[in-house]
Amino acid sequence: MALANVYNKANKSESLKVMDEKISLLAVEEYSDKFSAKIADGYFARHQKISGGEILKLCPSRQINLFVVRELLKTWKQETARYRSPYFNYEAPDVRDSLTRFQNALSNNISIARDHFLPLLKKGVAHTLFLVLNPYDFYSETLDKKGGGTIKVADLKSEVKYIKINQRPLETLVQKLEEKNTVSIAGNEAFAMLDQILEEVSFAPEDVGPFVAQLSAIVPLDVEALYEASGPSGNAPGNQPPARPIVNEQLQKGHITTVADNFQKIPDLKNRLTINQKFMFTKILFNGDFDLFNNAIAKIDSLASLDEATSYLDSHYSNWDKETEEFEEFMDMVTKRFS
Repeated sequence: MALANVYNKANKSESLKVMDEKISLLAVEEYSDKFSAKIADGYFARHQKISGGEILKLCPSRQINLFVVRELLKTWKQETARYRSPYFNYEAPDVRDSLTRFQNALSNNISIARDHFLPLLKKGVAHTLFLVLNPYDFYSETLDKKGGGTIKVADLKSEVKYIKINQRPLETLVQKLEEKNTVSIAGNEAFAMLDQILEEVSFAPEDVGPFVAQLSAIVPLDVEALYEASGPSGNAPGNQPPARPIVNEQLQKGHITTVADNFQKIPDLKNRLTINQKFMFTKILFNGDFDLFNNAIAKIDSLASLDEATSYLDSHYSNWDKETEEFEEFMDMVTKRFS
């Protein structure tokens, strides 16, 4: 079963009918701005600066507060990364111990004015929205390392400890890596391990209702408004009629007629697919091989027409089950690419 479908079956709320669609970064940013301004106005009307302890109880959502603290930790790491010199050994045990004590002292003396705090709060709200509404996207962004980069397990563990919603899959991933004494891992390998973990633990995302109610008490939150409209008319994706099944004869002729034909052409597949879709297509169509999936998408984007794309897919992936929802959705996206 596709991971996106697991999510949909776990959340029956009508407001989540667009869950498979792409979250609008602009809509998330706009809501984060409004929510953060409301919280900051209330707090800084009575205080000049905020401390670490006050951050942890600032918002009704504990997760938002923890993500703000996580942003502070990232800032600390960026600052300490500058402590490198050809003349001094910053890796010496006593130096590292001193830096750790210094970090602990700083963490007990957090003091931030409104103008500097507001950007941290906005990030905390935005990250929490992604974690709650689309955890698969959040997981993949956490593990996504451009250019084949690697993830340090210690850094991943440090990030995961600040996640208290939908945290089980990432916690399990860290646990498995530590059991293998893994120090670092390629993003693609971590991605594949997480996919397996999601099946093993029968992961079902937490109900979004209580979270939406928490935020709506401060600034009303319309979940559907956080997703991009699919077509030129601006209708919500969940209101679109279902696409017609695609049959092999249509593929061979290059005449694919679906509701996607009425949508605007998309410039490329690589940047249009959601992480949710990447999970789903990699697992179902490409046997869990993320590199194979990436190569196929790059090849399709390099072609000049729908005829060339369907010919390529027929010659390289003739074993695909063309009756599955995943196949239909993939071909819808390919059609949009060239229509």
